[in-house]
Amino acid sequence: MAETGTGTDGPSEEPSGGPSETTSGGPSGGTPKGTSGETPQDPPCTRSGALTGRTEGGELRRTLGFRDLVVYGLLFIAPMAPVGVFGTLDAKSHGAVALVYVVATVAMAFTAFSYAQMVRVAPRAGSVFAYARKGLGEGAGFIAGWMAMLDYLLIPAVAYLFAGIAMEALVPSVDRWVWTTIAVVITTLLNLWGVRAAARVGMAVLAMEIVVLLVFVVSAVAVLARDGGTRGWSTPFTSDVGFSLAAVLGGVSVAVLSYLGFDAIASFAEEVTGGSREVARAVLFCLVLAGALFIAQTYLVALLEPMSSAELAADPAAQGSAFYDAVDTSVGAWLHDLVAVSKAIGAAFAALAAQAAAGRLLFAMGRARRLPRVLSRTDSGVPRVALLLAAVVTLLAAVWAARRPDGLDRLVSVVDVGALTAFVLLHASVVGWFAVRRREGPVRWFTHVALPVVGAAILIAVIVEAAGSARLAGAIWLALGLVVLLVQRGRGRPASLLDT
Repeated sequence: MAETGTGTDGPSEEPSGGPSETTSGGPSGGTPKGTSGETPQDPPCTRSGALTGRTEGGELRRTLGFRDLVVYGLLFIAPMAPVGVFGTLDAKSHGAVALVYVVATVAMAFTAFSYAQMVRVAPRAGSVFAYARKGLGEGAGFIAGWMAMLDYLLIPAVAYLFAGIAMEALVPSVDRWVWTTIAVVITTLLNLWGVRAAARVGMAVLAMEIVVLLVFVVSAVAVLARDGGTRGWSTPFTSDVGFSLAAVLGGVSVAVLSYLGFDAIASFAEEVTGGSREVARAVLFCLVLAGALFIAQTYLVALLEPMSSAELAADPAAQGSAFYDAVDTSVGAWLHDLVAVSKAIGAAFAALAAQAAAGRLLFAMGRARRLPRVLSRTDSGVPRVALLLAAVVTLLAAVWAARRPDGLDRLVSVVDVGALTAFVLLHASVVGWFAVRRREGPVRWFTHVALPVVGAAILIAVIVEAAGSARLAGAIWLALGLVVLLVQRGRGRPASLLDT
C-alpha cells in the first residue's frame, strides 16, 4: 500500500472503503445472487481516518459543507449568466425571453429531482457517470460520462473566453487570448490548492456578482418606474411580435447553457461532510435560486431593450451586446462598465467551478478504469492529475477559440447537446434503478417513473430544437464514445446495459 498523502492509483472499481455492497431489494434483505447493489450510505472519508484529512487509494478528502456546495454551484452557473446570451434568446423567442427561462427552469427541475434521487443511491464523484452505472450498467454509465465530459471540458473554455472578451473590451491593447490564459492559470492554481481554498475565494467573487446584480435590479426598477418600458409589461412572457411555442423551445435549447453547473455540485459528493442529503439540498436550492434570478433580470432588461426582437433577429451582430446596450441606453455607461467587470471576473470563477467538476468526472472515470488509471491518482485528497488534464484541454480549446472570430459560436454549439444527452441518461437511470431493478423496495410510480420520463421527454424535445451543427457535433462525439466502448469491451470490460 502506498504511503498516505502521496499520489496513488485508485482501486479497480470503487474505493475499498466504500459502501457495503448489500441492498434490501432481495426477499431476505440481501443482494440477489448474480447481482450487486449498493446502499445509499456515503463512503467513509478515508481509510486512515477522517480526523487526519489524509487520503490514499484514490480517495477524496471531505472538507465541504452545504454553503460551500451552494457557492460552487452558483459560481458555475453565474448569477448574471443571461448577460451574454440575452440578445440571442430575445431574437430566437420572439421577445418571450423571460418565458424561456421559466420553461428552462421547469425542465431543469425534473433533472435536479433525478439528481437528488440518484445522489443518495451512488454518493460518488463523477455524478451522472456514477448514476448511470448504477441504474443502467457499465455501458450506459460510460456513455453518460463520455457525453458529460464534452460539456464539462468545454464549459470552462466558454467561460474563460467570456472573461477574455470582457477584459479585452476594457483593455483593448491586450489580446483576449492573453486574458484567457491568465484566467486559466490563476483558477487552476486555486483548484490545485484544494476545493476548500477555492470555495473561500469563490465566496468573495459570488458576493461581488450578487451585489452588481442587485445594483442592476434597483437601477432598472427605478428607470421603469420613472419612464416606463420600451415594450409592453407582459411581452417578456408573451412575445412582442407574436407567440410561437417552437420559438420558445428553440430559445430553451440555448438557455440551458445558463443552468449548466447546478448538476456539477453532485461531482463533489465524496468531499461533503454532511453526506448525500446535503448534496441533494444544494442541487435543488441552486436551481431554484438561479431560475428566480434569471427570470427577474431578463424580464427587466427586456422591458428596457431599445430594439424589438425582430430587429435583433435581423441584426445578429447586435445580439451579443444587447444586454449591455440596453443598460447603457436606459441607465448609463457606469452600470455598463460595472456589469462588464463583474462578468469578466464572474466568468473566470465560473470556469474555476467547471474545471473542478471536470476534474472529478475524469477522476471517477479513471478510478473505474474507463479512462487511464493515472487520472485516479490523488495528492492529499485532491485529484491533481485529473485537474491538470482538464486545465490543459480547457486552455487549448479556450485559446484556440479566442484567436478565431467564430470560436465562441463553435464552442457553445456543442456544449448543450452533450449535457442534455447525459441528463436523458440520468433520468433513465432513475427508472432503471428504482423501477426495473427495484433495489429500493416498492416502486413509487410518480417519482420513480412519471417524473423522470417527463423530464427526459422535455430534454429530447429541446435537443430536437437545437441547432443542426450542435446535433451533428454531439452525434460525432457519441459515435467516438461508442467506438471507445467497443474497444474496451474487446479488452474484457463489461459493456451490457445491465452489467454492474
